[in-house]
This record gives sequence, structure tokens and C-alpha cells, in this order.
Amino acid sequence: MAAALALSSGTALASPTDPAPASSSAPAAGGTVSAATDRLAAQVASALADRKVRDRAVSATASAPADLLALTANTGLAQAARTANHAVLAAKGLPANSGSLLQLRVATDAMRAGLSRGEVPLVAAAPTDDEVASITAYDPLGGKVTLDPAVEPERPVLVVEVDVAKALPMGIDLMRKTLSRGGVTEAKPLSTVQSSGGYWATKIDAVRLSDDEEPWIKGAAEIYSIVGGFGLDGKATVTIVQMPYLDHDGTTYYPNQLLVHFNGYKYNLADVVMMEDDGDTNYQQLAQAIITVLLTIADAGTYIPLVNAIISAIPTSWWTDDPDYVDSWYTLSTTSRGRLNGARGNGWMDVEPYWVSEL
Repeated sequence: MAAALALSSGTALASPTDPAPASSSAPAAGGTVSAATDRLAAQVASALADRKVRDRAVSATASAPADLLALTANTGLAQAARTANHAVLAAKGLPANSGSLLQLRVATDAMRAGLSRGEVPLVAAAPTDDEVASITAYDPLGGKVTLDPAVEPERPVLVVEVDVAKALPMGIDLMRKTLSRGGVTEAKPLSTVQSSGGYWATKIDAVRLSDDEEPWIKGAAEIYSIVGGFGLDGKATVTIVQMPYLDHDGTTYYPNQLLVHFNGYKYNLADVVMMEDDGDTNYQQLAQAIITVLLTIADAGTYIPLVNAIISAIPTSWWTDDPDYVDSWYTLSTTSRGRLNGARGNGWMDVEPYWVSEL
């Protein structure tokens, strides 16, 4: 972000006293993504009381979300943004040196007209719960405003949130490394097995998730799938597959994406558990939970579906605070074809067998 867009009017901005940064091994006080982003939203709103600061924030978010650490650099909010970012990284199980994950975004495109007219925006943190009962926004002119998550307000809202499009690839990489170190590796062909000129895979022709009427404040989803089966060595295995195109419920996507590669499986079957990262996923915690569950499953000579085991590994708090579990599909095979409805009834996939030829 260019310096001209920084939240600065030429002098350092006053901000509430900031706590010392959290240690790299645990979240800061509050311990959650929502606690960190909500506090920062209040601090950003206070800074926007300055007209020059507000104009620069509106300009910075005019066409796309703005990186909050870059936006607040060399201002009185810099320490608050760094502290919040550190807490978010810890809460998501990511290394402290992973960089900036926080961004400022205009809640909806319809609000840009009001901002261009000079209306003073509210500032709110994006909720990590799709079923939130109310949204607390902060007024730069003072006080709090309670917003209805189902009714978009007439007044513009700037949103403090996690850049999940940036966080998810780092989280998937962390999960893969953690799973591998824990003894749960991705399904891979053994060097002693001949591929016979290629292998069968399952290709997604189309996919759609149900319209869950998410709050207007929520941004695009970041979806990934955990594909489980038994490796050629007979051990339970998982492969993490990112689905970056699957942004919104109620929309059909046509990705032509290969989801399951059967050359690394002992059986002609695999399972899929689809997950969403809407800002609060702790990748380290999820990977370790999957390891604990899957290492207890032994090859019994017949295929054992792994969906229930993977779902049982999802930390209990995720079901209480926000169900990041989207849907699941049991026993996909090399012959799976046509529309497959998810077991949860939250989505469907059109799939077909796909032969992957050797070069």
C-alpha cells in the first residue's frame, strides 16, 4: 500500500493503550480471531473521526480491500494493528512470521455510493459465525451501533477481517506438513507399483452449495476439502485440496478440477469432507486432531469410510461457535459419475471418471 494511502493526516493518531504482543505459542488475551478483530475495529473507528484519515481509508478501499498493516504503518494505529495481527496468527495456528492477515473492506458494493457522497462509515469486525444474532459496529462519531445481520443498513460499513484468501494456502501448507510429521501422509503411488500408462481420477464438472442466507457483512468463502482413504501401504491417508473458485453459496461453479487421484490408494474408494475457513480456522489444531483420530484406524482388509472419523476430529468448539464443516461425500470410486448430493444436504457435485495419462 502506498504511503499516501496510510491512515495518517500528517501526525501520529491517538489510539487506546495497546497490550504487549502475545507470545508466538498462544493467542493474545481473548484468544479468538473475533476478539482481536473486534477490538481493532473499535480502534479504527476512533481514528476515522479525523476527516483526513477517513478520506484516506475510503480511498484505500475504493476498489479492493486494503491491507491493514500497510494502511496503518507509521500511524498511532500501527501497534494496535500489529498486536491484532499477531493474535490472529496465533489463534489460527500459523507462525508469527507469516505476515499480515488483516484487511479493511467495504461491506457491500452498494455502500460505495454513500462513501463517495462523504457519509461517515461505521466500522465492524466480520463475524466468524454464520448464524450471528447481531453485529456490533463502531461509530467514528462515538458509541456503538447494533446491526441486523439479515438487513443491510443504509449507512456504509467498513469491515475489519482476516484475509482468508491469503491465510488458507498458508494453512493448507501447514496442515500438510503437520500431518506428514504426525504419520498421516498424502496418498502417493509407491515406486514399486506400475501405473500402466496412467491412472483414474475423479473430476468435478460442477459444484454448488446451498444458499444459507449468510449475513450481508460476510465476504467470499474459502473452501477446501479433506480427501481420505487408505494408501497403498494400508494406512489411513488424507489429501488437502483447495477449491479457491467456490466463493459463494447459491452459485454453480464449473471447475473441471481433479478431486481424487486413485493411483495412491489401496482400495477403489475415497471419502471427501468439505470445509470452510471463514476466518477462525486453527489449522494446527485441526491437523493434530486428524492425526490423533486416523492413526487409530487399521486396515481391516475391506474399505472403512473415513468421513465419520474426520468429522469427529473437528474440535468441539467449532460446532459450538461456528460450524466450519460444510458437507461430506462417502465412497467416491473410479466409476463415480453424475450428480452426488452431500450427506448433509448442503451441496452437490457433478463428477465423472477421468483418465490421467502418463507423458
